[in-house]
Amino acid sequence: MTRYAAIEGIDGAGKSTVAAGVAEALEVRGLEVVRVREPGGTLAGEAIREILLGSTSELADWTEALLFAAARSQLAASIIAPALAAGSIVVSDRSVYSSLAYQGAGRGLDLDAVRRVNEAGLGEVWPDTVVLLRLDPVRGLAREDEADRISLAGAELHRRVAAAYDDLAAAEPERFVVIDGSMTIDEVIAAAIEALDSRWW
Repeated sequence: MTRYAAIEGIDGAGKSTVAAGVAEALEVRGLEVVRVREPGGTLAGEAIREILLGSTSELADWTEALLFAAARSQLAASIIAPALAAGSIVVSDRSVYSSLAYQGAGRGLDLDAVRRVNEAGLGEVWPDTVVLLRLDPVRGLAREDEADRISLAGAELHRRVAAAYDDLAAAEPERFVVIDGSMTIDEVIAAAIEALDSRWW
């Protein structure tokens, strides 16, 4: 079996910190772990990341969705798929489920259409486990040290995103693990590791 875990949640939920903590805990055991982030992780992906998050210019909603999908497809093809084929564990800060929640629901695009676009670019390279850090959107936004273009889109968008994540978790219980993101970061990391242990070993 492949071991590909994605850490998901609204902005400010602690995804990057938890992803790093989980990866480090697995590495301490002597396991080979490949760390990735979305968007990014490749030359093309990092350039797209700057457009998506660093730019102050307006992007059409479908432009945003397609750029995320393009960056993700490149990451899957050049980094994730080879790592999984080699038997490594992949720990990702975000995944395709971010696009389903943010662009499919948050931006009001057709969620199934967003899914199909990403399926075309990813094939079978989807996370087998999604660790969802559940947190109130207003609290999450307040945690952010530096807001990006999507963070600045407003609390209402992030409420829709949070609701979409809950719906996705309910629809795919075999894939999702939901963790209370309001716990301390050490508690969240420990809960994530416990969940991965129970699913993978």
